[in-house]
Amino acid sequence: MAKKSKTQRAKASARRAEKREAVEEVVESAEGVEESEKSSVSAAKKILSKESTTEPALTKSSSAAQKPKKESSIVTFLKGVRSEMKRVTWPTRTDVIRWSGVVVGALLFFGVFVFILDNIFPQLLILIDSINSTGA
Repeated sequence: MAKKSKTQRAKASARRAEKREAVEEVVESAEGVEESEKSSVSAAKKILSKESTTEPALTKSSSAAQKPKKESSIVTFLKGVRSEMKRVTWPTRTDVIRWSGVVVGALLFFGVFVFILDNIFPQLLILIDSINSTGA
C-alpha cells in the first residue's frame, strides 16, 4: 500500500479528533440520563470505530451545550494559518538543491538565447541586406 502524504495524515488526524470531541460531548450530556437514552452513548462510541466514515450526528442537547465563543478575526486568522502550515508538505533539501539547479540552468540557456538573438541576428540581417543591394 502506498505511503500517505503529510496532508492525508493531517486530515485523517483532524477527523479523528473531531469524532473524539463529539463523542466526549455526547457522553458528558448523557451522564445521569435514563436507561433508554444510554443507547446514544453506545452510538457515540460507534462513531470512534474505524468502520464508521460518516460525520458524527450531534444531538440537540450537545449542540445546545456547545456555544460558539466570540474570537477576534485576527485570532481566527492566525489559528487558520497555523493549521494550514501543519498541512504543508515541505520539500527536502535535495529537492530544493536539484530544482534550484534546474532554474539556474534554464536562466543560463535563455540568457544565451536572448544574447544570440540580440547581437548576432541583426548582423545577419545587415549581411543579407548588403547582399541583396549589391546584387540588384
